[in-house]
Amino acid sequence: KYFLIDGERRWRCANKLNLNEIPSLIQEKPTELENLLLMYNIHALRERWDYYTIASKLQRVIDLFLKENNEKPGEIKLSQITGLTRGSIRRCQFLIDLPERYKLLLGKELELPKSRQKLSEDFFIEMERSLKAVMRRIPEYEDKIDLIRNTLVAKYKKEVIPAITDFRQLSKIATAIDNLGIARTSAKRSLDRIFDKDNETGIREVYSNTVEFEYDERKAALHIKSLTDFLDEIIEDDLIKDLDEEFVSQLHKLYKLLKNLLGKQ
Repeated sequence: KYFLIDGERRWRCANKLNLNEIPSLIQEKPTELENLLLMYNIHALRERWDYYTIASKLQRVIDLFLKENNEKPGEIKLSQITGLTRGSIRRCQFLIDLPERYKLLLGKELELPKSRQKLSEDFFIEMERSLKAVMRRIPEYEDKIDLIRNTLVAKYKKEVIPAITDFRQLSKIATAIDNLGIARTSAKRSLDRIFDKDNETGIREVYSNTVEFEYDERKAALHIKSLTDFLDEIIEDDLIKDLDEEFVSQLHKLYKLLKNLLGKQ
């Protein structure tokens, strides 16, 4: 039997323990999966395990669940039984799917003092998320995925890629095929420069020279539409007199810019 004593789960021999003297909850011996899920509630959620540790335990949860239930748990089920958010599970999945050599490399990095760590969990998560976006649009890169990973890791170590957030721009170059209507061949040429180990070009330079303006223009268009809708409501509801002086002043500046801009078209 398994006893809950003073809030702790402990094994005890029944003939050596007077249960009438100690408040206790008697339970059957838990399965390995139940024990692992208990650990999640104690450590992963309360002590904030790092993602590498969570991911390694999560893989075991998946394997045991499959063994006990004859089906692999989906994202929703994993969230229910572990208490992890679906976002956390997705991040862990990127680490689970890493080639073994990168898992070993990450494990060694995490053993170093924080100040000496270069390749963090966030680095691999951001890199894998961006590569997933790339592979979805240009699947011919899949055969070269390991070489691409090696190149990105090397460029990050040499600070050709200076920040892990640059990988979000890598995703944008790939998704520009869908979002901006950029030709697939054009996007691939840009990505080829980043994935070329002999080319000292980083993600920022390629992003800036290819799709940055189009994304900024698209964002500005959304702001213009929002402002236009707001002004339509102001005019329709006859609230012009209620406008703040600073707001009106900014409208005058915008009006001058628009006259100058549209006058040159």
